Amino acid sequence: MNTGDRIKQRRLELGLSADDLGAKIGKSRATIYRYENGDIENMPTPVLEPLAKALDTTPADLMGWEGQCIKSNIEDRNIPWTVSDKPDNNQKELNEIFLQLSSNNQQRVLTYSKTLLSTQQMEEELLPDAANDRNATEEEKKHADDIMFDDSEWE
Repeated sequence: MNTGDRIKQRRLELGLSADDLGAKIGKSRATIYRYENGDIENMPTPVLEPLAKALDTTPADLMGWEGQCIKSNIEDRNIPWTVSDKPDNNQKELNEIFLQLSSNNQQRVLTYSKTLLSTQQMEEELLPDAANDRNATEEEKKHADDIMFDDSEWE
């Protein structure tokens, strides 16, 4: 199913005519039909977002991305959120930018993101925690934490 098919399917599910949908996003019935027929393949973000909102869905869902990459990453990496979670503003902005990139640049973003995540994970593993890196008792760990977070020296 392509983007046009998903637009049409969602429009029909909501009982909207092409005129109704066009009125909601400031486009003509003919333009809506062009979207649905695939005549306009590269949908601009300024159209995609209002279109998704009018159809009570997400741009990712209209593009056919909802659940594909995200779901496999959740399963592969045990990410603690699900596809059904609402994305925050940063995630929305990143998705909008990503959709506008060529497939070559999308691949570069993915490669960079994976490298950045790997670096972050290595840095987190290297953070020292002297009291907790050895077999310290709870009392020794608390004492070490008290020293680390004692601001009296700076007063």
